[in-house]
Amino acid sequence: MATPLYESNLTSLKRIGRGKVRDIYAMGEDKMLIVVSDRLSAFDVVLSDPIPDKGRVLHEMAAFWFDRLAHVLPNHLTGIDPESVVRGDEDKAQVRGRSVVVKKLQPLPIEAVVRGYLIGSGWKDYQKTGKVCGIELPRDLQQA
Repeated sequence: MATPLYESNLTSLKRIGRGKVRDIYAMGEDKMLIVVSDRLSAFDVVLSDPIPDKGRVLHEMAAFWFDRLAHVLPNHLTGIDPESVVRGDEDKAQVRGRSVVVKKLQPLPIEAVVRGYLIGSGWKDYQKTGKVCGIELPRDLQQA
């Protein structure tokens, strides 16, 4: 089993941010390197026990959907190999299979949570109006 990457510590690039599961490094004025760690976040809390290769799986899922939807909407991917922008075997090992080089863009402050069931405020809205976020849903749906 691979040793989990709780946090990256690249020496080749300057880290400019750390999110719940991603570490972000500067690449000049117009690009960034994003490294997906094995940290686990639940309900906005980062847990202390990482999951080996979680970052690789999360990265591959995102890459799949960015590729699949590229014809619908342009994205921030550059196609630059992350291993080509870092120096040294240790840095290359940290980015291998779990990183992406992206264009530095202005983010849209949108968060989406996708569930296969109704719960929480969505359930309350549905009970009152038959809608969630203004979208009418079929009658007789059940909670969770």
